[in-house]
Amino acid sequence: MKRIGILYDRLRWYEKSIIQAAAKKGFEVIKIDAKDISIDITRSDNDFDENDVILQRCISYYRGLYLTAILESEGALVINPFHVSQTCGNKLLATMALKKANVPTPRTIMAFTPESAFKAIKEIGYPAIIKPIVGSWGHFIAPVNEDNIAKAIIEHRESMSPPLGKIYYIQEEVKRPPTELRKRDIRSFVIGDEVVAAIYRVAKEGEFITNTSRGGKALPCEVDSEIEEISIKAAEAVGGGVLGVDLMESPDGYVCHEVNHVMEFRNTVEVTGIPVHEKIVDYLIEQAKK
Repeated sequence: MKRIGILYDRLRWYEKSIIQAAAKKGFEVIKIDAKDISIDITRSDNDFDENDVILQRCISYYRGLYLTAILESEGALVINPFHVSQTCGNKLLATMALKKANVPTPRTIMAFTPESAFKAIKEIGYPAIIKPIVGSWGHFIAPVNEDNIAKAIIEHRESMSPPLGKIYYIQEEVKRPPTELRKRDIRSFVIGDEVVAAIYRVAKEGEFITNTSRGGKALPCEVDSEIEEISIKAAEAVGGGVLGVDLMESPDGYVCHEVNHVMEFRNTVEVTGIPVHEKIVDYLIEQAKK
């Protein structure tokens, strides 16, 4: 019997649904709790290559990233691979990958001092967005509408101890078409070379962040030819695999602002009826046969 490993640091609905889908297809599932792992990387007799494929589902970016590196060094097939996770988990690297692949993405300026950050914000023009280069669920993303707010956010970031807080990723605010749904974006789900589903993520009244984990509402979104094209192109730009692609509707068409390597999909299953978890298992099986 083929084995599928699930690497996680919290066993949530997403991981449980994947485990159940794999079991229904007759696969033995090996649950690997990242919090319980200690690995002697100087030895060569670790057993992590026993699984045909390992799906990396850690919430912690760095925990998942470095465990992926170790597992791959031991000969394991990990989905998503290290280079994909590294790129997706770092907005700077992801933006550069999208640009290189000619995927439309919002104008972005990097800065590395308070002075250059303020200058970059003025160059982008108000409203602008300041984002951390590593982070998820919309945490620490701040819209900036005037000089005083910009200076206050920069001062706050300079007081933060993590060095990454002092690297400034400054992006234009995309002027989305007028809509009664207010702030919204699109999350498409790319598995291999297929866009399996998409949803609109609609922000709460008066909110800027659309993430459903922050109170945003999921609505079904039809995958038209444009969404399909830009989603697949964005997924290929970062290396491909099991990915969530974030898009916005701009006056000039869709733009991609982020690609996620450990995507959440419970709301998508609920509002579209598409079993994303089963499609993930199908992809793992396909990769294990190669």
